[in-house]
Amino acid sequence: MTEDPATRPPATQRDRGEWKRAFALFLLLLAFSSVSPMILVGLPFALLVLLLPIRRFGALALAALVLMLAFGARDPSGLWYAERGWAVLLGGWFAGLTLRWPASRFTARGLGAAVGASVTAGVWFAVRPTAWAVLDWRIGERIRQGSSAAMQTMQLVRGGEPVPQNLADAVYTTAESQALLFPALVALTSFAALGVAWWMYVRVALGRVGALGPLKDFRFNDHLVWLFVAGLLTLLLGAGELWTRAGSNAVLFMGALYTLRGAAVLLFVNGGISALGIAVVTLGMLFLAPALIVGALVIGLGDTWLDIRARAARAAEADR
Repeated sequence: MTEDPATRPPATQRDRGEWKRAFALFLLLLAFSSVSPMILVGLPFALLVLLLPIRRFGALALAALVLMLAFGARDPSGLWYAERGWAVLLGGWFAGLTLRWPASRFTARGLGAAVGASVTAGVWFAVRPTAWAVLDWRIGERIRQGSSAAMQTMQLVRGGEPVPQNLADAVYTTAESQALLFPALVALTSFAALGVAWWMYVRVALGRVGALGPLKDFRFNDHLVWLFVAGLLTLLLGAGELWTRAGSNAVLFMGALYTLRGAAVLLFVNGGISALGIAVVTLGMLFLAPALIVGALVIGLGDTWLDIRARAARAAEADR
């Protein structure tokens, strides 16, 4: 569906909207990424500047600075190479897809890059299973160390008093879940990082707005539903620990995307969201988060076959 120029928001309004969307994506990176946000955003941005046309010297200078910072001091733990290798792989896929289909939506190229990089890494680790075992262990240790540091911080805040056992159990259980599901979390946060990198490239290198569309227009290829179905079947069949973990990651990855798609459908049908609506949703997430998430997930899945937004647009046209 194309945007009517007569109803298109002014450039300044679109610019403010993009700033908000880019900032929200960066907050997601800070909250959920097990890879350094600077690496995950910076290296794809640098690759875009080096491989795609640029119009401003400042973009080239910023890309050079990012590369110097990213490949400066080395960490002997081994994760230093894994983080940068993944970011380069991700940025390379995204730049390649952008060169091949420059007019396509960011969502298609971003998800294509995240999935393509995941498949490429999966093939590499299938050939070198020992490397995967080492990486899996090191990332799990990093997540567990982060949970231990969080517990120590909470204990300091409480004046040295022990953290309640139920809260401690919740923190450690969450850490174990993150360790098992980190491939899906990395793929999701990589998609968000590509959004920030693409926004930076369009803003800094091209001096334009329009890199990130509004949430109400968020959609992706309907055939990806079969990845969600395959993950569910793998979980239901219980074909072993490895397949169960793969299914869990597939369900988390696609479930998050379909939940976001469901939220986009609701925003489109309601014509946006007011400040009061944001307050209501925030309160709902505090007390009814599972129900709201499941509801948005069901709507997102239903949109695969029903295309609710197209139906709503046709109904609105018929009423005019």
